[in-house]
Amino acid sequence: MSFWRALLRGTGLTAETEKQSVDTAMPSREERVAEQPAGVPVPAPAGSPAPLGPPPEAEHDQEGSAPTAGMRAAALERTLRSLVERHGTEHPDTITARNNLATKYAQMGRRQAAVQQFELALDEAVAVYGEEHPRTEIIRENLAWALEDAGRPADAAQHWEGLLREREGQFGSADEDTVEARTRLAVCYRRSGRLDAAVIHYERAVEDVAGTLAREELRLGLSAALNMSGRYDEAITQLRMVLAGRRRRLGKGHLDTLTVHHRLGRCYTQAGRSDDAVDTLREAYRAALNSSGDPEVRRLTMRLRRDLAGAYSAAGRRREADALL
Repeated sequence: MSFWRALLRGTGLTAETEKQSVDTAMPSREERVAEQPAGVPVPAPAGSPAPLGPPPEAEHDQEGSAPTAGMRAAALERTLRSLVERHGTEHPDTITARNNLATKYAQMGRRQAAVQQFELALDEAVAVYGEEHPRTEIIRENLAWALEDAGRPADAAQHWEGLLREREGQFGSADEDTVEARTRLAVCYRRSGRLDAAVIHYERAVEDVAGTLAREELRLGLSAALNMSGRYDEAITQLRMVLAGRRRRLGKGHLDTLTVHHRLGRCYTQAGRSDDAVDTLREAYRAALNSSGDPEVRRLTMRLRRDLAGAYSAAGRRREADALL
């Protein structure tokens, strides 16, 4: 799930409908969406053709132009202040308004401000609803994404750990949202240097995920964690599986296929398998030359040429390396 879809999918808490994973007494995914207090603007769901309008006082400036992001944020700030004065901080409407404001800050790139407001909203939600309430879960997920966006993967991991436990207990390991939480936890572990833990969660997510494309992306993440751990042969196995799948589906000259082909060649180089690196990078280089109409492919072709020359040099084939440089 993309950052903005996850960030907005219930923020303030939007009316996006999601599937129900269990037919138990647990609330449905629709029931996890909070009703909006009057006057509180809600961010548009990801993919929406146009955002919802701001409150009337922010709708137009003096020249009648459309409101800016700053004007919308100011309107949300005013709404939050008003609700705090009227109801206090630990009130459902106030919590929703703070969540909306944090979302707007995140959309504007005000990462630290977004994190601060999400943290306050989470503390308030825990006090009002409890740790495991669906509304608390939504805010915790928003905070986890915002921490990732702010470059704090270790802090984000703490929240993904909690979300994974809750979702696995409620909906099972193969539920889409459970797999998402496990995937984000693996990513955060990898980015914060907890490589063994990252590998464990990537491997489990690969088993549980539904869909070929999602599984390929997980295998790429797994290969990166294995590579960083020095487990090159295992990383190569993952990359070979992804490469075979993309060749079948997209063709050998597609940018996505060539990108994985390039990564495989570099992994052979890191593993000290010079001959395999030469063969793999040369094959990828030739495929890229035959598909160089795409500007991105042309840029990748130059990187392949450089890395192939390095592989020739590492294999002691100086003449062929010099011909490429």
